[in-house]
This record gives sequence, C-alpha cells and structure tokens, in this order.
Amino acid sequence: MAATRNMMRAVRVFEFGGPEVLKLQSNVSIPDPKENQVLIKVHACGVNPVETYIRSGNYARKPALPYTPGSDVAGVIESVGEHVTAFKKGDRVFTIDTISGGYADYAVAAANRVFPLPDKLDFRQGAAIGIPYFTAYRALVQKGRAKAGESVLVHGASGGVGIATCQIARACGLKVLGTAGTEEGMNLVLRNGAHQAFNHRETNYMDKIKACAGVEGVDIIIEMLSNVNLAADLQLLSCAGRVMVVGCRGSIEINPRDTMSKESSIIGVSLFLATEEERRACAAAVLAGVDAGWLSPAVGCGYALERAAEAHADIIGGAGAAGKVVLLP
Repeated sequence: MAATRNMMRAVRVFEFGGPEVLKLQSNVSIPDPKENQVLIKVHACGVNPVETYIRSGNYARKPALPYTPGSDVAGVIESVGEHVTAFKKGDRVFTIDTISGGYADYAVAAANRVFPLPDKLDFRQGAAIGIPYFTAYRALVQKGRAKAGESVLVHGASGGVGIATCQIARACGLKVLGTAGTEEGMNLVLRNGAHQAFNHRETNYMDKIKACAGVEGVDIIIEMLSNVNLAADLQLLSCAGRVMVVGCRGSIEINPRDTMSKESSIIGVSLFLATEEERRACAAAVLAGVDAGWLSPAVGCGYALERAAEAHADIIGGAGAAGKVVLLP
C-alpha cells in the first residue's frame, strides 16, 4: 500500500531485541529534507548484517529509540532541501547512509551520502551498492593495500560484501578465492570474479584452500565471520599477509605468535570511520566499475516491507547467502 497524503509506511524499532522488534507502521509522517538534505522515494533498500547487530542492541553504535533501520536506499529524488544543487526531483539515486532510515516508503539522506544511480542498474541493484561495495573497496584497497598479482581469500563470498569484493579484486588483477555455504553460493561466487570457490561447510575445506594457495600462502583475507575463522585464517597467510576483519558476531581466542612468525596483520574495517575524501574515492571507483561493466551487484532475495523481520532472521540464520538481500517498499 503506497503512502497517502503526508503519511507513509516505515519499519520502526521501539526496543532492542530479536527480529520480532521490527514493527511496520502505516501512520509515520513523511520527513521533510532540511538544508543539504534530499527526500527519496524508496524503490528498494538493502539489508545489511550490521543492521541486525544494531537492532539486537549488541553493537557499539546504538541509535536512539525509536528508529527506522536502513542505509542502502535506491530510488528517486522526491524533493531537495536548501543549498542542494547536485540533485533535483526525478533523479535516480542510491545512498550509503540515511538520516530517517531506509526501511520505509520515503527516506531523508544527507546530499553528500547520495550518488547518481547509473541507468544500466535497476533499483534492486542500486540498493546493493552502498554499504557492500564501499566496504569491499575500503577493506581491499584503502586498508588492505591490495596490489595486482596478490592473492585474496574472501571468507564468506556469496553475500553482498563478498560478491562486491570478488568483483573488485578480479578487476584489480588479484587471484581470487572465495568460500560459500551452498552449491548455489559457490556458483554465484565463480560467476562474479572468483577463480576458485570452496564450500566452508565441508570439514576439510581449509586444507583445500592451503593446497590451492601453495607454500606462499594467501596475501589478503577478507573475513566476514572472524569470531569463527580468525585463528585458522592466520595459518593461511603469506609473509606480511593481512586479515581484514569485516564481520564478527562474538569473541575468539587466537595465538599472537601466529602473527609474529609471518609478520602478519589483523586489521579491523569500519566504513563508518571513512573520511569524506575516502568515501568520495569509494564512489569514484564504484561508478567507474559500473561504467566499465565489471561491477554488477548480484541481488538475492527480495522481501516486502512487512517481511522485514523475516529478512533479518534469514540474513543471519539462513542456509547460505546468495546475493544481496533487499526490501521492496
């Protein structure tokens, strides 16, 4: 049901907890864009794992309650606030952040967090760009210092950030290895830049990766589940190799000697800490990739807005990722 008059539908969180705390309301006021802000008619909104951590209350960043989740919006500019000259009503755009929340019919975003959506991408793909591709570029290039000829293992490669990393790494001339939890996920990874894929549900998959990497080891590991894999990752690294911690759902015990023997590094990645200059560099790389044709977001399940709780449950507890999860208002 579309928004009527000055009201819209939005998913609201009134208390931290499980997916059931996501409540769809139909009487939420459509926000007005203020200075240097835009109002976007949302056609799709990406669902990111970090949003489930924030919703649960077990994350460093806790928004004031109540709030509407959602950063990765794709849609059409409805109106603009004062001093906004880069966009006008009717422009197709995507975001890397919102002010009012993206799980809604409309969302307000700061103009400097909004980018033009290329015509060759649809709205679902647009909702799969922001957090996944900017995070992947930050992890691989800005923090991981990846160079052509190096090898990268994308540990959890079939989700939004994983697919983005595979595409960027392949375009940068790296040897790309990826893991997934299903046959479908492995095939998706191979179609999106990986030279080889491994099933991380197999008990001996690490041995297969070691055999593939050879005695030199892997130069970079992009790690989506570090609380499970970090100790084993350190055994896979090359000399001066680095593990980029993109995702974590808990604690893990490691032996620091494993970093000393190869002078390897464990580096945390947070897109929230990127500077304005770094965000612009991410945007330039992403839009250049779309233009060149190698960047094409893989979209998985689409959920109606009223199924936001189901989307949150599936993204964490599902059988295995197969592309970006999106909400469709």
